[in-house]
Amino acid sequence: MVRAPKKVIISCALTGSIHTPTMSDALPVTPDEMVEQGLAAAAAGAAILHLHARDPQTGRPTPDAAVYRQFLPRLKQNTDAVLNITTGGSLNMSVEERLSAPLAFQPEMCSLNMGSMNFGIFPLADRYKHWKHDWEEPYLRSTDDFIFRNTFRDIAYILQNLGEGCGTRFEFECYDVGHLYNLAHFLDRGLVKPPLFIQTIFGILGGIGADARNLVFMRDTADHLFGDAYQWSVLAGGRHQMPFVTMAGMMGGNVRVGLEDSLYIGKGKLASSNAEQVSKIRRVLEDLSLDIATPAEARAMLDLKGADRVAF
Repeated sequence: MVRAPKKVIISCALTGSIHTPTMSDALPVTPDEMVEQGLAAAAAGAAILHLHARDPQTGRPTPDAAVYRQFLPRLKQNTDAVLNITTGGSLNMSVEERLSAPLAFQPEMCSLNMGSMNFGIFPLADRYKHWKHDWEEPYLRSTDDFIFRNTFRDIAYILQNLGEGCGTRFEFECYDVGHLYNLAHFLDRGLVKPPLFIQTIFGILGGIGADARNLVFMRDTADHLFGDAYQWSVLAGGRHQMPFVTMAGMMGGNVRVGLEDSLYIGKGKLASSNAEQVSKIRRVLEDLSLDIATPAEARAMLDLKGADRVAF
C-alpha cells in the first residue's frame, strides 16, 4: 500500500492547452502573466509549477522555446518551486515539437503522458457564442476526431532523450487504468526508476470518469503494480477538481490544482487566479491536519536533483 506522505505536495498547472482565452480572463497567456501567477501560486503553497506556453498575441498553445525563455528564467530567479515543463504540449504538435522546450532547458521535471487516447474537449465549444480569437472554436471542435498520440515508441523516445539524456524526472500522467500498466511496462524495461510520481487524472472525455470508485480503483491498481515505489497525486477536470483532490488528500495522496484543470473556484464561480485555487486547497488540507510540502521537501520525496542543475 502507498504510505501516506508526511507532507502533501501541491502542484499547480498554470495554463495548459485545454482552456482558451474566451473562457476566462484569469487564464495566463503572456510571459508576464505566467510569471505573476506562477510566483503567486508558489507563495500560496504550490511546491511544483506545471508549465505550458502560449502565443502572447493569440493565446494559442505553442511549443516555441523562445516563448518559454521569456518566463522560465524569471520564475527560476524568484521562486524555488519545482518548474515542471509539459511534454504533452497541445493538439497536433509532433513529439519533436513537444520536446523542443524541454530539451532546450533540461528541467528537473517534465510531465509525460502514458498512453494514446481520445481527448475530447469539443463539448466546451457549445458553451460560448462569441470568441476572442478565430482559432478557438475550431481548435475545440476538432477534438471529436482527434487521438492524442503517445505510442510506446514515443514514450521511449522521451524517456531516453530527456530522461536518460538530460537527467529529467517525470510526472507520469495516467488518464486511465491502462496507462498505469504502460508505466509498469517501462519500469520493467528499466527506462524509469523509482520513486515514480504518478498523476492520476479523472474527468477528461476519453479517459477514466470522475467517479469516487474510480479514484479508489486507480490507487489500488497503482499499489498493486508499484507497491511503495511511487508517490500518488490526483487531478480532476472542471467541477470535479476540488472534491477529488480533497478526497485524494484524505487518502494519503498529493494534489494538483490550477487553471489548466479547472477555471472555477466554486459552483459557477470563476477563479480569479491560480493562487486562489492553491490557497483554497491548502486551507482544506490544513483543516484535515495535513502538512504541506515545501519545494525542498517535494524534491526529497521525488528524488529531484534541484533547480541549480537546470539549463535556464
